[in-house]
Amino acid sequence: MDGTSSAAREELDRLGRSLREQMVVLITDLTVRVHRRRLAFGEPKVADGSDPSRYHCSAMYQGNRPASATAAGTASRAVSLLRAAGWEVTVSQEDDDGRLWTVVLAHRDGSTVRVLTSDDTPAVVFRGQTPALVLRPPQPVGQSATAPEPLQEPEPERTPETLTPGYVLCYECDGAGRCPGCGGRGWVLRTPGPSESRSRCGECAARKFCPICRGAGQLAIFHLSTYQRGYYPGLEQD
Repeated sequence: MDGTSSAAREELDRLGRSLREQMVVLITDLTVRVHRRRLAFGEPKVADGSDPSRYHCSAMYQGNRPASATAAGTASRAVSLLRAAGWEVTVSQEDDDGRLWTVVLAHRDGSTVRVLTSDDTPAVVFRGQTPALVLRPPQPVGQSATAPEPLQEPEPERTPETLTPGYVLCYECDGAGRCPGCGGRGWVLRTPGPSESRSRCGECAARKFCPICRGAGQLAIFHLSTYQRGYYPGLEQD
């Protein structure tokens, strides 16, 4: 990422490290058989296509709660850990195709953490994202550039090589984790052209992540409905 502000990059890296440390605490406390290597933020990703572009760090992790733990108990424990660490926390319920999730949403220093649990599955989903920072100055008006830098497409959440055993790529987003309707922006153009206006994405309700896999990029095979299995011909005989 040539031409970036060293101070801004250092701040984004600091925020990323702090967020990862908090997510490791949550994952270690709330799930079993933890694989920390799967919680990787990698290089900052483009958060939007404005000039100057803004970048953020994000990561997702999915594990299983202990057999003795309930979804409500897991959510309550997540709230306690986050509040003790100085996060502002809210709790809500979200219905996803008949599955009710308890969503713990936390904010601190512009970063967000989401922890999702459900009585319908032992899975616990963790998502973290730093605030979006400007790492490059805008192009001065009237100054010609050697070549416009292409917009960087964020890395997919999952690829065939990084699938969790027992999972398949999400048939809706093909592993990207982003809403295919708006490309992960949360909005769509309502009136393209010079007087363009934007409207909230009706597919993801401005949440930006894929509504089928909820940003994970993958789906557990044992949770697929008969209808969903139709997207995976190789599973028809399983």
